[in-house]
Amino acid sequence: MQKSVLEMSRRDLMIVAGASAVASTVPSRAGAQSSQPIPTEALAPPTKVTFEVNGQARDLALDNRTTLLDALREHIHLTGTKKGCDHGQCGACTVMVDGQRINSCLTLAVMHEGSKITTIEGLGSPENLHPMQAAFIKHDGYQCGYCTPGQICSSVAVLEEIKTGIPSHVSASLTDAPQFSEVELRERMSGNICRCGAYSNIVEAVTEVAGRRA
Repeated sequence: MQKSVLEMSRRDLMIVAGASAVASTVPSRAGAQSSQPIPTEALAPPTKVTFEVNGQARDLALDNRTTLLDALREHIHLTGTKKGCDHGQCGACTVMVDGQRINSCLTLAVMHEGSKITTIEGLGSPENLHPMQAAFIKHDGYQCGYCTPGQICSSVAVLEEIKTGIPSHVSASLTDAPQFSEVELRERMSGNICRCGAYSNIVEAVTEVAGRRA
């Protein structure tokens, strides 16, 4: 029969305490195995993907987990597209894929095989500005400028959405073609956050470009 704690002698207690101390310093087999590096050959090989960025074909070999945003910034070095929240909540990473605006931080690059992608660099250059870029400068549609590439790409896509008759949550009718208005613009641009609060200037810039098209 085992002795109770009260019946143990001082010698018995010292033996138990010593054994416990030694056991705690010996790493478990599972722990020792987990500390070993994963062999390189066990990792998934990169996936080849080809798409067109700003009119130029790009062939990349990427980890399947690479977002389109990181592919543009880290692999193609088009750093105009910004990484803001990295959760699809701020719109700073907005680009256009096959004519539609998307948050590039929320989509994987390998999903866009054969797509045509347009970033802020593809809209215009300092020597030949896109009308939307020129309007943003004219109306001070930016302050710190971090969100501006996403704002401009989104603005260009918004005008195309209205032109092609895609309704929004504030459109009066789901069947009639939506009309450009400040309410329509603010609703459609609500996913692009400007922490500096330049919203009224952005509205003025986009309204001017919409007026030119009309």
